Amino acid sequence: MHTNPLSCRHKTDNSWRNFKAKMSSPSALAPSDSSPPLPPLPENPTVLGCGGLSMDLLAAVEAYPEPDDKIRSTSLKIQGGGNVGNALTCAARLGLNPRLISKIADDSQGRGILEELEADGIDTSFLVVSKEGNSPFTYVIVDNQTKTRTCIHTPGFPPMIPDDISKSSLFSALDGVRLAYFDVRLPATALVVGHEVIIIFFSLVVVWAWTEASSVPSALLSMLLRLPNVRFVIVTLGGDGCIMLQRSVTEGDQSEEMDIDNLLESLNQRKDSNTTIPTCISSAETKLRANGIGTVSGRLFIGTAEKIPPSELVDTTGAGDAFIGAILYAICAGMQPEKMLPFATQVVSRLAACSCRALGARTGLPHHTDPRLAPFLRQTP
Repeated sequence: MHTNPLSCRHKTDNSWRNFKAKMSSPSALAPSDSSPPLPPLPENPTVLGCGGLSMDLLAAVEAYPEPDDKIRSTSLKIQGGGNVGNALTCAARLGLNPRLISKIADDSQGRGILEELEADGIDTSFLVVSKEGNSPFTYVIVDNQTKTRTCIHTPGFPPMIPDDISKSSLFSALDGVRLAYFDVRLPATALVVGHEVIIIFFSLVVVWAWTEASSVPSALLSMLLRLPNVRFVIVTLGGDGCIMLQRSVTEGDQSEEMDIDNLLESLNQRKDSNTTIPTCISSAETKLRANGIGTVSGRLFIGTAEKIPPSELVDTTGAGDAFIGAILYAICAGMQPEKMLPFATQVVSRLAACSCRALGARTGLPHHTDPRLAPFLRQTP
């Protein structure tokens, strides 16, 4: 490790422990021992995450303040955050064994971040802890009126660099790993880790500036052409669900091409407006074309989202991270897209009070033994 970091196994002072007692407790969301038995966990449940951590200070307000306003919060929560931290917390509660590469400082925020991650069963032995500096933290203002949130982030210092983790530690972190997830917060370190990874799970983001595509489906197709080893790409659309493009294993002999934007429109027309639970609508395998970009043989999927009533919607912080954590689990469990997309959406929107129906990114994340997951976990892949 880098010369600055301390061991992660440091003691926690009493003042922080008393402070932590006011924070959310993962065990408070665990189901009772009387829950019905569920299928065994995936055979290879180890995943690696590399990215950003944070301590989130969340304040819900009746309405976002005007300049020079002095207002009061309606509720307050202090909770660990950060994209990779949230996604791995979701994956851990669903039953995977996540490992984490990231960096914090030896301060009160850092100790709180570490304590929460370990309480959820995340392997923090590869976490870099700096003797000096500050851990990342984020002020999150949740507007009860518009159902939006504003994040004010303070990055950690000193930032993580590739030399912070030794080659031997990197190989140990990757030993037996099924998937690696990068949230693009630590790009230089992620590139080093990525050189040693066989299967990489990318952040669910369409980079418009990179693809220069005119539509979401065209951007997904462009990404598959530019990344020939990637099996599928997914983009989340908030309340509109998600879109997934899966590459065919073999090109086949499809002679007829279909415009991918037109195909998406035809799939959208198959949505059932009366269905309240998340569903998946898929196309047949075909040769898909994006004008000015190229063609890919594959299938297009739409994952619908539950329409949460405004009266029940509390906070969307970390909703995308919860989706990614559920996708990580679904891949390890061998779920097919028709099951994977509704499962991930259910984790986000419906189960265990859900991430969108509770304040904070981790408050509503379900556990593997939650009986409401049973319909998905008992089905065949």
